[in-house]
Amino acid sequence: MQKIYLDNAATTPIRQEVIDEMVRVMQTEYGNPSSTHSIGRSSKAIVESSRKIIAKHLNCSAQEIIFTSSATEASNWILKSCVKDLGIKRIVSSKIEHHATLYTIQALENEFDVKVEYINILPNGNLDYTHLENLFASNDKTLVSLMHVNNEIGVVNDIKRIGDLCQQNNALFHCDTVQSIGKMVIDLQELNIDFLVSSAHKFHGPKGIGFAYINKKNVLQPLLFGGEQEKGWRAGTEAVHQIAGLSKALDLSFQNIENEAKYVLELKQYCWGKLKNNFPEIKENGENTFYNILNVLLPFTEEKTAMILFNLDIKGIAVSRGSACQSGSVKPSHVLAQMLRDDDLKKPSLRISFSHYNTKEEIDVFIKELKEI
Repeated sequence: MQKIYLDNAATTPIRQEVIDEMVRVMQTEYGNPSSTHSIGRSSKAIVESSRKIIAKHLNCSAQEIIFTSSATEASNWILKSCVKDLGIKRIVSSKIEHHATLYTIQALENEFDVKVEYINILPNGNLDYTHLENLFASNDKTLVSLMHVNNEIGVVNDIKRIGDLCQQNNALFHCDTVQSIGKMVIDLQELNIDFLVSSAHKFHGPKGIGFAYINKKNVLQPLLFGGEQEKGWRAGTEAVHQIAGLSKALDLSFQNIENEAKYVLELKQYCWGKLKNNFPEIKENGENTFYNILNVLLPFTEEKTAMILFNLDIKGIAVSRGSACQSGSVKPSHVLAQMLRDDDLKKPSLRISFSHYNTKEEIDVFIKELKEI
């Protein structure tokens, strides 16, 4: 049976070049990067060259890049340290953030009595920037935590505008760029961002490795104790092959970024056109969305909601209702709950997310099987 993968916002297939690089490193670069002998120094050189590659593409200093196991880990560390160590008394965020951010903020609110305020979400899924500006009226030391591209509906936040507002109001800015890193240019010299997080598996790299950008003006306390790895902020022997895979994947993504972005956008437009032709009452959830994410409200009955993904999966087609981190939940999407009326929230919505490995022929099969449902 043909497998059609249209869930690239959850994770992406690893590029073959990345697999080859990781295998090479595992076979030949087995030294501990902290060892002083030549074999260890060779592994250390891979870690540091990988750090420089990431910094080059983000236009920042290599010393501002810290390797972590994931963006989730990085966000947990940053948010907690901002409250515990940097004196943050108030966090401004939105209710459509990834749960890695939302749940951490809720835990900090309960444990440290930090004040939390949420920006209003407009019916099209965009932030209410006027409300955000008004929230800066407080004198409390503030951290703003807002993602770049929403992982469920693909709405793109104006992080230049947000960062400038933060700078003007002496607030710190933490940004989840998991869905945008490797898919568009992010120049940290032009953006007022204090903290940025990303995961390799979202840009055709391996799972289990990510990184944080920590602006050098901010000094956090260690995430893990026990060694001097990662400037003493994250103790533990570095996963050299994972780090090599991350930097290789990011480098390849930037080498191909224009052509692949154009191709993926054309796929998204083709898919949306086909959906509109076959289901005239279909609606897109969100406006001004990112080029690889399409979230749609299907004109199907409520009874179809529970079985639609199951039926597509039987046909070998992988899509999702929302974040993969919530795939086992029967609750409606917390993102769509901020946008849709209750009656629409009960109807099936699908997140279709594309990569350069997809084809129009695959979309044709997807539409055909969706019509049969």
